[in-house]
Amino acid sequence: MRGARLFIATKQSLECMIKEFFGVGEASSLLREKEISSRELIQSCLDRIGVHEEKIHAFLERSDSVLEEADRVDARRAAGEELGPLAGIPIAVKTVILTKGQRATAGSKMLEHYQATYDATVIERLRQASAIIVGMTNTDEFAMGSSTEHSRFGPTRNPWNTTKVPGGSSGGSAAAVAAGFALAALGSDTGGSVRQPASLCGVTGLKPSYGRVSRYGLIALVSSFDQIGPFARDVEGVSLLLNAIEGQDARDATTGMEPATAVFDALSNNVTGLHVGVPKEYFIEGMDEEVKQRVQEAIDLLEKGGAEIIEISLPHSSRALAAYYVILFCEASSNLARFDGMRYGFSSTGSNLKDTYELSRGDGFGAETKRRIMLGTYALSKGYYDAYYKQAARVRALVRQDFEEAFKRVDVVVGPTSPSVAWNIGEKFEDPIAMYLSDIYTISANLAGICSLSVPCGFAHGLPVGLQLMARPFGEATVLRAGKYYQSVTDWHKQTPKMDE
Repeated sequence: MRGARLFIATKQSLECMIKEFFGVGEASSLLREKEISSRELIQSCLDRIGVHEEKIHAFLERSDSVLEEADRVDARRAAGEELGPLAGIPIAVKTVILTKGQRATAGSKMLEHYQATYDATVIERLRQASAIIVGMTNTDEFAMGSSTEHSRFGPTRNPWNTTKVPGGSSGGSAAAVAAGFALAALGSDTGGSVRQPASLCGVTGLKPSYGRVSRYGLIALVSSFDQIGPFARDVEGVSLLLNAIEGQDARDATTGMEPATAVFDALSNNVTGLHVGVPKEYFIEGMDEEVKQRVQEAIDLLEKGGAEIIEISLPHSSRALAAYYVILFCEASSNLARFDGMRYGFSSTGSNLKDTYELSRGDGFGAETKRRIMLGTYALSKGYYDAYYKQAARVRALVRQDFEEAFKRVDVVVGPTSPSVAWNIGEKFEDPIAMYLSDIYTISANLAGICSLSVPCGFAHGLPVGLQLMARPFGEATVLRAGKYYQSVTDWHKQTPKMDE
């Protein structure tokens, strides 16, 4: 059994469970050995939600049938049925991922009353694994943001300090895991929207390689960047979720035929001989000094464990952020054109067709979404396409080339996930440039289509810091191996916020 804690199905054990934060692997082991039931596990999460959700606001909607689902899983296990590692595990889902019967609002007034009529591929696969979806989590509107403040339904707060942001745009999912409302969660990552909130909330988050996980049923922001990725307390939990949701899907032509990622137990628990690249461009002015120190300490631990540390260069890093946002604005402008007040979603009737379009989109979208749509439409307009979008696409190719060259020398590229820890709610809300800069270390992985993992690596100013590990496309086993080793020699991923104090 993983861990030394034993729980008996008693009132005392349930009280312990409410206070403890299980990892997915540990909970799965306890469920399999029948030391706890799925109902008890789900109830412990519901109890935490009941006490703390009002101040965190991680969820936009919660399922009302989770205990009944837990009972069905328990009954199957009692009957001797062989169940997978996610059976009976509570999982939260970002509201941009369609889950049949649940509202898929995308954090927007435009879809405030839209109820999903089918399951995204990743949800189908979670259901096949008998995981239990506890609710839909908050997000920046249409996943456009880095703080989960740009939500029609109000901001999510960081469980470590409720005056701080949880990061974004998957801040609701990251906060749900950090607060113990769910053992794991799904988010979407367009430019860091899994990894950055994982860093700010002190949990583990993975952006899979582009094409590793189906996007069918994901409300699109930037179709050439978007990837659905898992959150958990540790690398084991992230690995178990990835194993469940990855793989080719006939409904998403961008999914590849690559072999499945090795299961967690099959991953080597050492970094001996691993070549670890440290980009000199990542340790520059603007990074918080305490964050820099925590990341350097993590790199030193990898070296102590037998990894070879190699300084590398990613020369086009300084241009990546601008290129990323130009492409994002353009693709978002195109993808969000479907929300016109005529076919589905929010509609405001005007005196003519033009007025109906303007009123529907003007009232249905928030300020940040409208800003990005307008910038994208401008960049795609006649006379500006070559100067903006086409040039950004060229930079994207150069960023990808930088990583291809780097991976000829190294197995993993490491650096900070975020240049700072969580900031105050409202601090950057009216300053979009400052908000965009919080993505400076994460966007390159999306431009290049590679995989990237964020793991907790300490604290700065009393708040969590994340270490980012990147590997070549479909190199998830490599980043998970490095993350597994790092978490075997540290306990940062076991630290939990003291929300009761």
